[in-house]
Amino acid sequence: MKNLKYWIMLILASLFWAGNYIVGKAVVAQVTPFQLTFVRWLFSAVLLVLIAQVVERPKWREVFRSWPILLFLAFNGLIGYNMALYTALTYTTPVNASLVSALNPALMVAVSSVVLRESLSRLQKLGIVFSLSGVLLILTQGSLARLAALDFNRGDLLMLIAISVWTVYSIVGKRLKDIRPITASAAAAVLATVAMLPGMLLQAGTPIVLNTAGLLSVAYIVVFPSVGSLMFWNLSVREIGAATAGVTLNLIPVFTSFITVLMGEAITLTQIVGGLMVFAGVYTTSGLLEGQLRKGREKGREAV
Repeated sequence: MKNLKYWIMLILASLFWAGNYIVGKAVVAQVTPFQLTFVRWLFSAVLLVLIAQVVERPKWREVFRSWPILLFLAFNGLIGYNMALYTALTYTTPVNASLVSALNPALMVAVSSVVLRESLSRLQKLGIVFSLSGVLLILTQGSLARLAALDFNRGDLLMLIAISVWTVYSIVGKRLKDIRPITASAAAAVLATVAMLPGMLLQAGTPIVLNTAGLLSVAYIVVFPSVGSLMFWNLSVREIGAATAGVTLNLIPVFTSFITVLMGEAITLTQIVGGLMVFAGVYTTSGLLEGQLRKGREKGREAV
């Protein structure tokens, strides 16, 4: 149970990211994906630097000596992923985007097993398959014909690029062991903002105009998916590994479906069953079930 707090962080990170799919779709109807990405990291950088200063008290000169890898993470995970995501949402729905994102854990496991040589038990692999099956059940409403007929448009292809970028970000980010997680996130956010500034100057003729709903949506994106999810993800991946943590990304489409329901759509039995399957799969992959089974066997031997 020592990693329980990290699994809670990962679940919250997925919940916040699910909200990003919903509100991000609304915001890119008012501003460009580039503008939204810039504004997101501009304000997130300020918050992350303040939090890092209070919690971790870094020596910033020493931190920025690792600027090459931090800049890579900024371009890759902060700019690249979000540009691909928000551009995808201009062509596809949040549900379609979240369906494609469900492929991320499998991709992360495959890459991690090769690059980091992370290993998973058979039970954990079964958990990944089970949770992915739950995601597919929810998003296809139990119809294989609907899955076969799914039209992978430009937005869906961009989501494939997005999850590939996020996989690289997660694996490379784990190598920043000399820089504490919140500080690394803050430094990358600062570099992402600076890197995007010339592009924003070139778009000076296209002002950022948001209505009240748009401003509230941006505030949500800054505080929760950007600051909250990024800190929770980086903290957790360093402790339990990218491949194992990646299974919680299957929760994003589940939460996306539930948020959609809260916005007025009816919940179905398929969504309930699929959601339970995903949570069961995440629980299995976390190793908590395996630990309980091991304790049960040990107690059984003691009784004999």
